[in-house]
Amino acid sequence: MTAAASTATEPPGLHTQRREIECLLRDCELRAGDTWYIIEHRWYEQWKEFVETGDQNSSSFPGQIDNTDLFEDQDSYHLKERLVENEDFLLVPAEAWHKLLTWYGMVEDQPALERKVVDLPSTLKVEVYPVEVFLCLHSNMDNVVTAQFSRADRIHSIQKEVCKQFSVAEGSECRLWMKSSDTCCERLRNTQVTVLDACLCSGMTVIMEIRNADGTWPSSRPQIMRNSVEDQDSYKGQPGVCGLTNLGNTCFMNSALQCLSNTPPLTEYFVRSEYVEELNFSNPLGMKGEIAEAYADVIKQMWSGCHYSVVPRIFKTKVGHFASQFLGYQQHDSQELLSFLLDGLHEDLNRVKNKEYIELRDADGRPDQEVAEEAWRNHRRRNDSVIVDTFHGLFKSTLVCPECHKVSVTFDPFCYLSVPLPVSKERVMEVFFVSLDPNAKPVQHRAVVPKAGKVSDLCLALSEMTNVPASQMVVADVFNHRFYKIYHTDEALSCILDRDDIFVYQLSTMDSGEAVMLAVYLRERSHCRDFGCGSSSLFGHPLLLAVDRNQCNTHDLYGIFLQRLARYVRPPDPSEEVEEGEEEDDDGDEELYKTQTNGVSDEEEQDDGEIAGPSSQGDGQATNQPGPSSQGDGQATNQPGPSSQGDGQATNQPGPSSQGDGQANNQPGPSSQGDGQANNQPGPSSQGDGQANNQPGPSSQGDGQANNQPGPSSQGDGQANNQPDSSAVTKPRPNLNHTQPSLDSAEEATTSSVSQSDSDPASLCVVSADVNASGNANISANASANNANAIAAAAVPLSDHQGTAQEQQQEPCEITEEEEDSKEEEACSLQFDRKLCRGRKRKCLFSIQAVNSNGTTERGMGEGDHAFSFSSQPYVAIDWTPDMKKKYYNENEAEKYVKHHSMDVPHQQTTVELQQCIELFTTVETLEEENPWYCPVCKKHQLATKKLDLWSLPEVLIIHLKRFSYTKFSREKLDSIVNFPLRDLDFSGFLLRKNLTNGEPPSRYDLIAVSNHYGGLRDGHYTSYARNKDNGQWYYFDDSKVTYAREDQIVTNAAYLLFYHRQDKIRMPSVPAPSSATPPTNDTTFCQSNSTEQGAAVYSVTMETD
Repeated sequence: MTAAASTATEPPGLHTQRREIECLLRDCELRAGDTWYIIEHRWYEQWKEFVETGDQNSSSFPGQIDNTDLFEDQDSYHLKERLVENEDFLLVPAEAWHKLLTWYGMVEDQPALERKVVDLPSTLKVEVYPVEVFLCLHSNMDNVVTAQFSRADRIHSIQKEVCKQFSVAEGSECRLWMKSSDTCCERLRNTQVTVLDACLCSGMTVIMEIRNADGTWPSSRPQIMRNSVEDQDSYKGQPGVCGLTNLGNTCFMNSALQCLSNTPPLTEYFVRSEYVEELNFSNPLGMKGEIAEAYADVIKQMWSGCHYSVVPRIFKTKVGHFASQFLGYQQHDSQELLSFLLDGLHEDLNRVKNKEYIELRDADGRPDQEVAEEAWRNHRRRNDSVIVDTFHGLFKSTLVCPECHKVSVTFDPFCYLSVPLPVSKERVMEVFFVSLDPNAKPVQHRAVVPKAGKVSDLCLALSEMTNVPASQMVVADVFNHRFYKIYHTDEALSCILDRDDIFVYQLSTMDSGEAVMLAVYLRERSHCRDFGCGSSSLFGHPLLLAVDRNQCNTHDLYGIFLQRLARYVRPPDPSEEVEEGEEEDDDGDEELYKTQTNGVSDEEEQDDGEIAGPSSQGDGQATNQPGPSSQGDGQATNQPGPSSQGDGQATNQPGPSSQGDGQANNQPGPSSQGDGQANNQPGPSSQGDGQANNQPGPSSQGDGQANNQPGPSSQGDGQANNQPDSSAVTKPRPNLNHTQPSLDSAEEATTSSVSQSDSDPASLCVVSADVNASGNANISANASANNANAIAAAAVPLSDHQGTAQEQQQEPCEITEEEEDSKEEEACSLQFDRKLCRGRKRKCLFSIQAVNSNGTTERGMGEGDHAFSFSSQPYVAIDWTPDMKKKYYNENEAEKYVKHHSMDVPHQQTTVELQQCIELFTTVETLEEENPWYCPVCKKHQLATKKLDLWSLPEVLIIHLKRFSYTKFSREKLDSIVNFPLRDLDFSGFLLRKNLTNGEPPSRYDLIAVSNHYGGLRDGHYTSYARNKDNGQWYYFDDSKVTYAREDQIVTNAAYLLFYHRQDKIRMPSVPAPSSATPPTNDTTFCQSNSTEQGAAVYSVTMETD
């Protein structure tokens, strides 16, 4: 009430005045929110004395109401501090005050001391001293005014007072901040709470902030994407055509926001600030209005027409705060984000402040119309918001018990329809087939296999195209030059993704008990001689070989590997020989390399003349083998295998050996007999006069000669015939925890002079010397490392492709005194042969090293008899030096492959109609075991049949295409093209009610937005198409980039969420659409059509994975 000198009217009698005022003071109770007034105690006592005398002319007449003694000064009319009730002032109710004011008036210019009754935590009390705060605008905080407010006043009254004091334009959107100190400010979000509940105290400052024209707030202006500094205040674009910056894997959020931003009824609701009056701060299911406010900020900025792109960082923070699954910057599903956002907006804007409990009823035979109306009415009694008005529909759910046939009918609301896609039972896989033929290039095939099939089904499908038995195939996943996984035949194909590089290898057939599946990597090694360190890197495609267990030694493996690599590895020419001086230097390097690589030094060799196998004695012979000793002049035939004998025969074993005149050195393996025969190796027996044909390993045939060298096979008189019996190249990825021995290191035999020979154990060089110029007699010595130390490998049966680890070691044979006495003679014989063989030396191309499944960690040797031990899946690395790799390895040839004619057949992508998906949604299905239904009649959970039917549809219909399929057996993304209409989507055939009553909306919809997902299950990228509500133009939104789009580009296999607007609610565009002949301004660019590939993205937009 303003201060005024009220003109008193004719008062009633003094006795009446006294009775009325005393009655009001006695009977009036304090009620929260009521108004009371302060009267000076002296004036009231004088009035009381006046009315008690009963004399109108008494000298005690009080005159006008005068509160002068209560004020500190007469200018500000501030109440004095520490006034005491009933001593300094008296509180009277509003009715008593108005009577006194009417009877006696008030001193001119004095304000009425009006006070509110406040509800304090423990009592009701009239606040004598109200809250006095300072008011100002954020734009000019120096201009401050003071105002007093009761603790019972609402914050909205303060907002109105600020607008009045500073002449803020009506309709301006503003928000208040409460400043309690120089550095602390807090938002006054809920303007409907009281000053007391807002904890606003005297001395605080209330700051009003007015939203800028571009949708931002002056206090927290977000980062805006600008083309240049000059454009910051001059850019004016089409409202709604605004990108959203990717904050790091937030394309899923940007895609959902763009679709909702182009939903006309929801956007207009926020742009017109209608949400402000409906914010629900007390809903326990809501987010205290914060999600709604954060979303409103983003929408207002996007539709201000002042930004190319905005950064939704505050919105992202709010979402992560209330939904912990969206914290951080991991990839998520746009549909999950959309579901959370719609539910959060609904609860923040729910007009129902106190939700009542409603017990749901079953139909119990009642008509569907009655049950549906009751269900919708009950839903609106608890849920009433713009989200319900726009997005909620109703469907009918029918459950039938399979046992008692009880039928349960309920009507439930929905916010979006999740429709399934027809799933094909077949799958197209692209694989590379690697033949057993080393000269054949890998062939790329396209095979059709059962989607729920196994690896064996892939092998069978490939077998029909290659005529190779499926039992000879091994399927592997190759990644980064190594095997990621080698698949069993009984593994499901669902674990193989479309993006995986799958190789199918043909293996040779042999006895599974004698076969080892050997995984081979190619490595390039660089060695630092001065510091004893080195590095290695994998290259090329790995190999997979089926090797006989008896061939797991460095000599035989070298030949097998060299033949397998024959297509892209050039063997050295005879002219590429090393001089004797270079030999010694190279041998030193190789010896150092061997020692450092394998971790075995000369000091670790056995002393006292012990060797890795039993010794052998004889004139002019030297034979070190892991078998029984051999003795005799002119022959040596004692080994752990069938013996071989022959006059004048020479045999090359997989271990360092030297032979004298007429000596034979037979190795562990089947027997071989024949005059003039040579080369008995661990493999099938060979018999014949004057010839040698030893397999599986490099063999040689010729009259009276044997020259066995690891390399491609050749046959003819006086030539070497090397034919590995089994060699298959495969490219699988092994398990990462296998441990394996080193294959290129072995114990040096006999004396130190042998270990320091010109032939390096790690290099597998073959030294040969012609004894007879005519070539009739040829003595060859295999200078590889202790080939008699055969690698006892745990056999991996080819039928299983991967077995359990077994370590087989040969027991060391006892060394007799005669064998020890022959060491010196053996050393002399070896040195003699070494000098004899220095005439020519072929360069070794690579060395062999046992490694782990990653191809990084090298494996050492076994113990006991120093044999190598394998785990369940052995891995071996072929180590190349940079020089040898550059000279002999053809990288271009190694990477070549050919395409099978199945690759020429165009891949027919599955196309389905949207109506088919909706029909699947409404078909009868049986509940899963994880989600049974409790039958009230049977009194137990039942796997009932369920059917969904559409009853009523919302204004904006969201259709979720369930492209991601998750079951307990498989996980996949369906890339089928769903052919959805852009206009006139008619749902009348799917509604349960065929005949609509008068006034009910039609069921025809037009498309307004699409959320796209490109990629697979593990990663991908989200974009969106949307139609601008103002100009009707379609745009393509890819995070911060926006481009024009045509209608023929919208239907792709990436469509994930579809937004349809009912035709009766669609408003005609208010501005003309941009001309296609005029280039768009600023950052918006035209899209080019992509007619070559169906379902491809817009040309001008680069699709990248987050």
